[in-house]
Amino acid sequence: MGTPVSGPGPYSKRTDTAVSNANNSLPNAKYGEAAAYEEQRTGAPMAQSPGTPALSLQDMFAGMGQNVTPLSADSARPEEPVTAGAGAGPGVGVEGLGPQAPDPGMQRQKMYLPVWEFIANQPGSSDSARNLIRQIKAQTM
Repeated sequence: MGTPVSGPGPYSKRTDTAVSNANNSLPNAKYGEAAAYEEQRTGAPMAQSPGTPALSLQDMFAGMGQNVTPLSADSARPEEPVTAGAGAGPGVGVEGLGPQAPDPGMQRQKMYLPVWEFIANQPGSSDSARNLIRQIKAQTM
């Protein structure tokens, strides 16, 4: 007989009880082994199965909002415009991120640029193919 399989949804049940039940006795024990096994088993307490505790969302998410800044709070950087880091508006733009390392994959694609351009220039070629060519050219030239 194998390990029982749990059913779906409301028919589900724990399947690990077979293991804990198997640890209660020693099958095919020779003379004196069962008593020695029982002595060892009771020497250290086994972990108890607590059952299914009631889940409380309040307990699960307690203290999660301690580090959240409310929208009505004063700015932590009052001198910095909200558009700082964006490609438009006042403040430092994307150049503030510093120079970006060239992508070695794009450098390899540069070898195939004539082939990609030929494919992108064919009638019925997709906008995605043309955008790929533009991206390769922008990152490698």
